[in-house]
Amino acid sequence: MHDQNSIDYAALKEKIRRAGAELGFAAVGVARAEPGVAVAHLREWLAAGRHGEMDYMARHAELRAHPADLHPGTLSVISAAVDYLPHGKTSDDPAQAAISRYAQGRDYHKVIRNRLQKLAERIAADIGPFGYRVFSDSAPVMEVEFARQAGLGWRGKHTLLLSRQGSWRFLGDIYTDLPLPPDAPVEEHCGSCHACLDACPTGAIIAPYQVDARRCISYLTIELAGAIPEEFRPLIGNRIYGCDDCQLCCPWNRFAQLGDAEFSPRHGLDAATLLELFDWSEKEFNERLAGNPIRRIGHERWLRNIALALGNGPRSSEVCAALGQHAEHPSAVVREQIAWSLARQQEGD
Repeated sequence: MHDQNSIDYAALKEKIRRAGAELGFAAVGVARAEPGVAVAHLREWLAAGRHGEMDYMARHAELRAHPADLHPGTLSVISAAVDYLPHGKTSDDPAQAAISRYAQGRDYHKVIRNRLQKLAERIAADIGPFGYRVFSDSAPVMEVEFARQAGLGWRGKHTLLLSRQGSWRFLGDIYTDLPLPPDAPVEEHCGSCHACLDACPTGAIIAPYQVDARRCISYLTIELAGAIPEEFRPLIGNRIYGCDDCQLCCPWNRFAQLGDAEFSPRHGLDAATLLELFDWSEKEFNERLAGNPIRRIGHERWLRNIALALGNGPRSSEVCAALGQHAEHPSAVVREQIAWSLARQQEGD
């Protein structure tokens, strides 16, 4: 293992930053492996039940609170960000499928982890073997808090990491036993702006820095396994996977650059119509979305979400026919959603 006494850790940190830039990271910083007051906020959020059915959030809360329990010997967290904005266009066409921009291209988990692994290997090549573990939204890690502490940005009122380069960024971390000097957090720059609170279609941002996941369209379309509560259905519009509204309205995102080409849209997901996607069989869904984060929700939730969006769209005999084709689907959740959407389409007939 590395001889701690012979290493200039400040110089090593700058080498890590340069290596990170060469590997395609937009920013790299270092934090102590101490989540601090963020843990109390997490516990309050869980106690209020705002995590909904995301049981893993409660189950692994203490691992989030104590990094060394997740990876023994952890002293520092190397926090890294990758820009992913795939394009600058938006579509208000209700017949088009609105898919969160992060999910229009490759699955970020693998891409970020591979780059972090390469970064760790560069460090090892410089100082010899050391203890580490890489993460990207793949374990109970307080990514936003460590990125904030590491000076990569501040926590916006929508609770995402925000910087002068915007918020269209993926985060990843390396837990390490290296005693690297921590970076200083940056000043917050949200000021009196409350654009994200005003823009949220379902009022999920219940107060600055507080999100009730049970109201969030990303939670409802991705995490929730059963029926989507009826009160939220009309508000979801044509969003079939996630929601970007709190980012689209953020003034800081005017300064965002187009991101890494690895995350460019695939299979026309930035322009596909709801009817096109509703027509995919389970086999087509699995094949076309291999290597895409959407595949994790499975074909049943995919159909549920698109059926809901079709119900919210303009009335059309074509939409009614498409919904009718799935009316006998084996899934009770899909059948119920189709019945609701057909009723919406046929209102006033």
